[in-house]
Amino acid sequence: MDFPKKVTIVEVGPRDGLQNEKEFVATDTKVELVNRLVEAGAPKIEAASFVSPKWVPQMADATEVMQGIERNPKVVYAALTPNIRGLEGALANGVNEVVIFGAASEAFSQKNINCSIAESIERFRDVARLAKEAGVLLRASISTSFGCPYQGEVSVESVLDITKRMQDLGSDEIDIADTIGVATAAHVYEVMSKVTEIVPKERVAGHFHDTYGQALANILASMQAGISIFHSSVAGLGGCPYAKGATGNVATEDVLYMLHGMGIETGMDLDKTVQIGQWISDIIGRQNASSVGRAMIAKCATN
Repeated sequence: MDFPKKVTIVEVGPRDGLQNEKEFVATDTKVELVNRLVEAGAPKIEAASFVSPKWVPQMADATEVMQGIERNPKVVYAALTPNIRGLEGALANGVNEVVIFGAASEAFSQKNINCSIAESIERFRDVARLAKEAGVLLRASISTSFGCPYQGEVSVESVLDITKRMQDLGSDEIDIADTIGVATAAHVYEVMSKVTEIVPKERVAGHFHDTYGQALANILASMQAGISIFHSSVAGLGGCPYAKGATGNVATEDVLYMLHGMGIETGMDLDKTVQIGQWISDIIGRQNASSVGRAMIAKCATN
């Protein structure tokens, strides 16, 4: 079976991972988390979100975070930009990639960004155009691609429809996201295979949450469909504030352990990533959600 020889990891811990924490995480901690992940070899990092602090108070210090990190020219620093104001903030702070986000589910679109899917695309039109004019990368994230907490099943046709619309905006990369972690391998293979008939496979990413423990299997299924970009979050940080019961993103440590065991290159250092995962878990006072992280830390403690 053909798997990619190299996989690109998009580390989403500093943004998607922390955005749902109730206690505000200190700006210095966020900056250090980004810097440590760069040190561990992360090639692309979601570092901040330029959204209204009213909706996501944890991301209120996006400017300070972007100004505080030590820049590595080889790393892509990404930020969410839902509107022109967010885009302007991101561009003013040296973001390399801006992220727009829609949903494959009408119900989720209304709950998450207070508008229909069609309206969301119109909102993003100017953001996409200005991002292109500014010469930064444009990424589109499509949430609830495999299931919705409000409407249940999401058809493959719905995913393909918004994928086409996002591609028409000029997106350089499109994320197919399992926001609530309900996907299973056969479903993922079907969706990814059809998405890659529309968008070149090297421009499609998988974003999986591990709510039902299926994320690694879904990454394998995606690789079988030719996908080689995956999002993950150190220590399995995360959850979605608009998706009740959604647990964290798949843990970066777990993904690295699986990929490295398969002989697939990532450019990331597993040992360093494990240490980062335990460090941030200790700081924010939550259990490390990475199975590999916990196992390796325990092994170190007994040696």
